[in-house]
Amino acid sequence: MAGRSGGTPATVALQKAGVIFTLHEYSHDPRAESFGLEAADALGLDPRQVYKTLLADVDGSTVVGIVPVAGSLDLKALAGAAGGRRAEMTDPARAQRLTGYVLGGISPVGQRRPLPTYLDDTALLWERVYVSGGRRGLDIGIAPTDLIAVTAAVTAPIGRSSATR
Repeated sequence: MAGRSGGTPATVALQKAGVIFTLHEYSHDPRAESFGLEAADALGLDPRQVYKTLLADVDGSTVVGIVPVAGSLDLKALAGAAGGRRAEMTDPARAQRLTGYVLGGISPVGQRRPLPTYLDDTALLWERVYVSGGRRGLDIGIAPTDLIAVTAAVTAPIGRSSATR
Protein backbone atom coordinates (compact mmCIF):
# COMPACT_ATOMS: atom_id res chain seq x y z
CA MET A 1 0.00 0.00 0.00
CA ALA A 2 2.90 2.41 -0.40
CA GLY A 3 1.77 5.32 -2.53
CA ARG A 4 4.90 6.90 -3.95
CA SER A 5 8.12 5.25 -5.02
CA GLY A 6 8.77 2.79 -2.22
CA GLY A 7 6.67 4.68 0.31
CA THR A 8 7.83 6.30 3.53
CA PRO A 9 9.59 4.69 6.50
CA ALA A 10 6.12 4.49 8.13
CA THR A 11 4.47 2.62 5.25
CA VAL A 12 7.49 0.35 4.84
CA ALA A 13 7.43 -0.50 8.58
CA LEU A 14 3.70 -1.25 8.46
CA GLN A 15 4.08 -3.48 5.40
CA LYS A 16 7.00 -5.30 7.03
CA ALA A 17 4.89 -5.86 10.18
CA GLY A 18 2.00 -7.18 8.07
CA VAL A 19 -0.35 -4.47 9.33
CA ILE A 20 -3.41 -3.57 7.28
CA PHE A 21 -3.65 0.17 6.65
CA THR A 22 -5.00 2.63 4.13
CA LEU A 23 -3.26 5.64 2.60
CA HIS A 24 -4.97 9.01 2.33
CA GLU A 25 -3.24 11.72 0.32
CA TYR A 26 -4.23 15.36 0.15
CA SER A 27 -2.71 18.55 -1.17
CA HIS A 28 -0.83 20.22 1.70
CA ASP A 29 -1.19 24.00 1.93
CA PRO A 30 2.06 25.52 3.27
CA ARG A 31 -0.01 28.33 4.83
CA ALA A 32 -1.99 25.89 7.03
CA GLU A 33 -1.72 26.81 10.70
CA SER A 34 -2.43 23.27 11.95
CA PHE A 35 -1.18 20.28 9.98
CA GLY A 36 -3.59 17.94 11.77
CA LEU A 37 -6.71 20.04 11.33
CA GLU A 38 -5.74 20.59 7.70
CA ALA A 39 -5.59 16.79 7.22
CA ALA A 40 -8.95 16.23 8.90
CA ASP A 41 -10.58 18.93 6.79
CA ALA A 42 -8.97 17.86 3.50
CA LEU A 43 -9.89 14.21 4.06
CA GLY A 44 -13.40 14.94 5.37
CA LEU A 45 -12.68 13.24 8.70
CA ASP A 46 -13.80 13.96 12.24
CA PRO A 47 -10.86 15.83 13.90
CA ARG A 48 -11.36 13.64 16.99
CA GLN A 49 -10.41 10.64 14.83
CA VAL A 50 -7.25 12.19 13.34
CA TYR A 51 -4.22 12.07 15.65
CA LYS A 52 -1.07 14.16 15.78
CA THR A 53 2.30 12.84 16.84
CA LEU A 54 4.20 15.06 19.26
CA LEU A 55 7.51 14.63 21.05
CA ALA A 56 8.05 15.73 24.62
CA ASP A 57 10.86 15.43 27.12
CA VAL A 58 9.76 13.82 30.39
CA ASP A 59 12.37 14.32 33.11
CA GLY A 60 15.03 14.54 30.37
CA SER A 61 13.92 11.50 28.32
CA THR A 62 12.13 11.96 25.01
CA VAL A 63 8.78 10.25 24.53
CA VAL A 64 6.08 10.29 21.86
CA GLY A 65 2.54 11.48 22.61
CA ILE A 66 -0.26 10.80 20.12
CA VAL A 67 -3.44 12.84 20.64
CA PRO A 68 -6.48 13.94 18.59
CA VAL A 69 -5.90 17.02 16.43
CA ALA A 70 -9.15 18.43 17.87
CA GLY A 71 -7.37 18.99 21.19
CA SER A 72 -3.92 19.25 22.68
CA LEU A 73 -1.34 17.21 24.55
CA ASP A 74 -1.70 17.43 28.34
CA LEU A 75 1.96 17.57 29.37
CA LYS A 76 1.22 16.88 33.03
CA ALA A 77 -0.83 13.79 32.12
CA LEU A 78 1.90 12.61 29.72
CA ALA A 79 4.53 12.99 32.43
CA GLY A 80 2.37 10.95 34.81
CA ALA A 81 1.74 8.23 32.22
CA ALA A 82 5.49 8.02 31.57
CA GLY A 83 6.22 7.75 35.30
CA GLY A 84 7.81 11.18 35.43
CA ARG A 85 7.23 14.47 37.13
CA ARG A 86 7.65 17.11 34.45
CA ALA A 87 7.23 17.24 30.68
CA GLU A 88 7.98 19.90 28.09
CA MET A 89 7.75 19.88 24.34
CA THR A 90 10.88 18.70 22.54
CA ASP A 91 12.71 21.28 20.45
CA PRO A 92 11.30 20.98 16.89
CA ALA A 93 14.73 20.55 15.25
CA ARG A 94 15.58 17.79 17.73
CA ALA A 95 12.21 16.11 17.12
CA GLN A 96 12.98 16.02 13.40
CA ARG A 97 16.48 14.60 14.01
CA LEU A 98 15.21 11.91 16.39
CA THR A 99 12.35 10.74 14.18
CA GLY A 100 13.77 11.29 10.70
CA TYR A 101 10.57 13.11 9.71
CA VAL A 102 9.75 16.78 9.08
CA LEU A 103 7.33 18.72 11.28
CA GLY A 104 3.80 18.17 10.07
CA GLY A 105 4.85 14.78 8.76
CA ILE A 106 6.08 13.06 11.93
CA SER A 107 4.58 9.60 11.98
CA PRO A 108 4.45 7.50 15.13
CA VAL A 109 5.51 4.54 12.95
CA GLY A 110 8.92 3.97 11.36
CA GLN A 111 10.79 6.55 13.38
CA ARG A 112 14.57 6.60 13.11
CA ARG A 113 14.82 5.40 16.70
CA PRO A 114 12.00 3.78 18.70
CA LEU A 115 10.90 5.99 21.59
CA PRO A 116 8.48 5.23 24.44
CA THR A 117 5.06 5.98 22.96
CA TYR A 118 1.80 7.03 24.63
CA LEU A 119 -1.50 7.05 22.76
CA ASP A 120 -4.49 8.98 24.06
CA ASP A 121 -7.04 6.41 25.22
CA THR A 122 -9.79 8.02 23.10
CA ALA A 123 -8.23 6.20 20.14
CA LEU A 124 -9.87 3.03 21.42
CA LEU A 125 -13.30 4.56 20.76
CA TRP A 126 -12.66 4.37 17.01
CA GLU A 127 -12.53 1.41 14.65
CA ARG A 128 -9.86 3.30 12.69
CA VAL A 129 -7.69 6.31 13.49
CA TYR A 130 -5.60 8.44 11.18
CA VAL A 131 -1.98 9.42 11.79
CA SER A 132 0.71 10.98 9.65
CA GLY A 133 2.09 8.69 7.01
CA GLY A 134 5.55 10.20 7.21
CA ARG A 135 5.21 13.30 5.08
CA ARG A 136 2.97 16.32 4.86
CA GLY A 137 -0.11 15.54 2.81
CA LEU A 138 -0.20 11.82 3.66
CA ASP A 139 -2.17 10.14 6.43
CA ILE A 140 -2.51 6.47 7.32
CA GLY A 141 -5.79 4.90 8.41
CA ILE A 142 -5.11 2.16 10.93
CA ALA A 143 -6.92 0.17 13.63
CA PRO A 144 -5.92 1.58 17.03
CA THR A 145 -4.95 -1.90 18.24
CA ASP A 146 -2.55 -2.25 15.29
CA LEU A 147 -1.08 1.21 16.01
CA ILE A 148 -0.56 0.16 19.63
CA ALA A 149 1.07 -3.11 18.58
CA VAL A 150 3.42 -1.63 15.98
CA THR A 151 4.58 1.25 18.22
CA ALA A 152 4.46 -0.63 21.56
CA ALA A 153 2.31 2.26 22.77
CA VAL A 154 0.75 2.57 26.19
CA THR A 155 -2.76 4.03 26.21
CA ALA A 156 -3.50 6.76 28.73
CA PRO A 157 -5.67 9.88 29.02
CA ILE A 158 -2.99 12.29 27.73
CA GLY A 159 -5.15 14.49 25.50
CA ARG A 160 -7.00 17.62 26.43
CA SER A 161 -10.19 18.41 24.51
CA SER A 162 -10.37 21.72 22.75
CA ALA A 163 -13.08 23.98 24.18
CA THR A 164 -13.78 25.35 20.74
CA ARG A 165 -15.02 22.87 18.14
